This record gives sequence, structure tokens and C-alpha cells, in this order.
Amino acid sequence: MICGSMFSGKTEELIRRMKRAKFAKQKVEIFKPSIDTRYSDEDVVSHDQNSIHSTPIDSSGNILLLASDIDVVGIDEAQFLDEGLTEVCNKLAYNGVRVIVAGLDMDYKGVPFGPIPALCAIADEVTKVHAICVKCGALAYVSHRLIADNRRVMLGEQQEYEPLCRECYKKATQGEANKNV
Repeated sequence: MICGSMFSGKTEELIRRMKRAKFAKQKVEIFKPSIDTRYSDEDVVSHDQNSIHSTPIDSSGNILLLASDIDVVGIDEAQFLDEGLTEVCNKLAYNGVRVIVAGLDMDYKGVPFGPIPALCAIADEVTKVHAICVKCGALAYVSHRLIADNRRVMLGEQQEYEPLCRECYKKATQGEANKNV
């Protein structure tokens, strides 16, 4: 499990691990939610423009159908997939498949996001990566949304989100609350 805020290198780390598995001549398959079309409809692409081919899916159940005879399964942006992903990953792992999952651990409000908390609980290894707070340079805690939109799922980049540490996030959200009064 690779988790953290936006701009922390989650996808970059997933791509690195998947490319290593390919180099080791293992059979790999990478999946991403079909709603994530920010950089590419099919490839998993990091903010640094590193990429690897993937299979877009609409639900976690599709992974079991498409991952037969595979040694390593990678899943990017897992927070956008359904809660059934936890069971899918468990089934794959119990069948000897190495599963590498990357996703946001929290949404823009600092609330645990989708299946990520359950995946962290069952993972053999959890890597939490951190972006740098754009305000003070400390380790980022959350992906702060810069525009007014209450949807939990909203695809975006640096125009819509910024990584903030806990203290800067607190200041930013208090300032936004004061504007709304």
C-alpha cells in the first residue's frame, strides 16, 4: 500500500515498483479507475509525466476477471474504486499475486477516503509518502482544495489542490470559514 496526499509521489512510486517487476520478467497488470482521465485515458501518469500502460476499470470486480496468470497487480488512484477492492486484493494476495496499491489516504476535508483505510489495515506493508507544504515547507498532511466545490470526488491538479501541513491547513480552513460567515 502506498498512500499520502496529492503531489507526494504515490503514482511515481507505483510506476517505479511496477517497472522493476517487469524488469524482473514478472507478468504485471496495472489498473486505474476509468474516471481518472487527467493525463491519459489509459496510461497511469505521474505529475512528473512518467507513465506506464494500464487497464481502466469501472469496478474492483473487473480486476479479478482481468488479472489471471499475473504475478504482480498494480492499482492506482484506488480511493476512487468501490469498497469491494479490499476483498479483491485479499483474494489476489491469497492466490500468490503481489498487489501494489496507491491512493489518497484522505479527501480534501481530511477524512479517510474510500477503501484506503481498510486496505492499509490488511496490507503486508504500508508506505506513507508526503508532499511538501506549499506554505511553510513542512511535511504535507492533506490535499487542500482551492476552489469552492463540495463534491467529494473532483479530479484536479495544482489549480484545484495544494498540499498543506496540518497547521497551514487549519489556518486555511479557518480563513475559508470566516469568509462564509
